[in-house]
Parts: sequence; C-alpha cells; structure tokens
Amino acid sequence: MSDAEGPGGPVAGGAVGGAGVGSPGPGGSGDGGRGDGGRGRPVVPAPALFMASGVSLYLGAALAVSLFAVLPPTDVAWWRIAVAAVFLLLWRRPWRRVWTWRTAAGSALFGVVLGGMNLLFYGAIAHLPLGTAVSLEYLGPVAVAALTGRGLRARLALVLAAGGVLAISGFGVDWSAPGTASGVALALAAGASWAVYILLGRRIAAGRSGLDSLSMAMPVSALVFVPVAAGTVGRVIGDPALLLAVVGVGVLSSLVPYAIEQVALTRLPAVTFALLTSLLPATSLLVGLLVLRQVPSVGEVLGLVLVSAAVALATRE
Repeated sequence: MSDAEGPGGPVAGGAVGGAGVGSPGPGGSGDGGRGDGGRGRPVVPAPALFMASGVSLYLGAALAVSLFAVLPPTDVAWWRIAVAAVFLLLWRRPWRRVWTWRTAAGSALFGVVLGGMNLLFYGAIAHLPLGTAVSLEYLGPVAVAALTGRGLRARLALVLAAGGVLAISGFGVDWSAPGTASGVALALAAGASWAVYILLGRRIAAGRSGLDSLSMAMPVSALVFVPVAAGTVGRVIGDPALLLAVVGVGVLSSLVPYAIEQVALTRLPAVTFALLTSLLPATSLLVGLLVLRQVPSVGEVLGLVLVSAAVALATRE
C-alpha cells in the first residue's frame, strides 16, 4: 500500500496492488525473496514485521487522536509530516541525488497531495472511530486497483468496497452524533486523495527510489502546509511534553513503518502480502478498541469485513 504513506494504510507509500512508492514490492528482493542477502533465515519473519509496521502506524494515529484535545487535528497532521520530513532528510539526504526539474516538480506535487491526504485523514479520525475512518479511506486505493485492473476479481473488489462503505455509512455510524457527516466526508476525501497519491506514485517510482522521492516530497509538504499549524508552533516547541508527543506521532506513523518496510516487503510473497494487507483495516479497529476504547457497531464491523475482502482481492496478482 501507510499510515506507506497512506495515512491509514500500511507502510511508507505502498498502494493496493503493490504499485505505490516507497516499497520495492512483495518478493522484490534479489536474493530469492528473503531480503537477507542470502545469509540464511531472517531472525524476525517478514509477516510479523509487516503487521508490526501496521500496528505502529495505527498506534501513531491513536496517539494523534489523544492530542486532539489540546491541538487541532490539522496541526497534529502537520507535525507528523514535519517530523517525517526531518527524519527522511537526515536518512536519505536528497541533496546528494541528481534531480531534474521534472523529477523535482513531480516529487513536489506528490508532497502537496500527501499533505492534503494526511490533513483530511486526521480530520476524519477526529469525528469517527479509527477503524471506521480507515475502512472508508480504503475505498480510494481499492478503486484504483479495481479500475486499472482487469477481470472479474477487480470488479468484485470494487463492489465489495462499495458495499463496505454503504454498510458503514448506511447503518454503521450514528448520524445524529455531531461531526459524523463531516467525518465520513473527510474519510472519503482522504481516500480520493490516496487514489491520486497512488497514481502519482506509480509515475514517480518508475524514475527513482520511492523513499528518495518521499525525502523530497515530505519537506515540500511541510513547507506548503506550515500556515495550517503556524499558530501553535511556538506553543508546541515551548512545551517539552507536547513536543515529545507530536514527535512520537511522527515516529510511530512514519519512521518506524518506513524502516520496517525496507526489511519486510522485499521478503513477502504476493499471496502473503495480499492476506496481510487485508488485515490492516481490522488492525486499525483493534487499536481503536484497545487504545481509544472505540467499540464498533455491527454495521461498522460488517463494513470493515467487506472492505478487507475487497483489499484482499485488489492486492492479489
């Protein structure tokens, strides 16, 4: 698929169908799919690493939700982007790469879409349970995989995803609760942004490393959207506990998934990748239940199951 960097999706720039940036793709290593340079069995199985990245992503989102009482969701989203930008700059050092105007402009546009997507998703989880927002958001990447794919499986994936959205929005959420309509709209808008992100990512990833592109895109995103958080930057920097919390959001939501992705995705067979990706919406629901005490309704669970089935179909090769 990324919180990857779909805000509610798996890892750093992945996409349903394995076409995102930032991930080499399942089974993409040159050492027989082990990703260990031929040195023998890895210490930690790749599926466990993949799920750990998903748990980290959603724990970051849960921590973000806990901060909404003291910071607006858009500000927390910006801090996630800014923290990720700093880490990526230090890690990938994009100034050492050769950039053309075309690749730089493409990465900059990528960053704008990425930033908008994160702001929309954080707005959604301010009004909806985490698992519900993630399930609704997945309609975007599933639609891309289904509409650009061929055959009955692609069409069935789209039908299942649409059914999941209808189950959630029809009788899963409480429309009488304040902010529900806004939350649903924001989650669907985040999904649409995720779809654009994937399509842009496919073009950018064809020309260079996905993480190198992200190392350019993230700082651009932080700069473009800095007016969103300008009013609270001083307060966050002046409060060590609050600063540590927003850094924690960035580390859990971005840095940890990025790092794990470099090891895990190269060792995952396509079938395993599809299965694990389909479990990510359920992972978000469990994190929401255990950490945020968000108990899902029957409609939300049904919608999540349908979306998970759609993801499983969409990610199978």
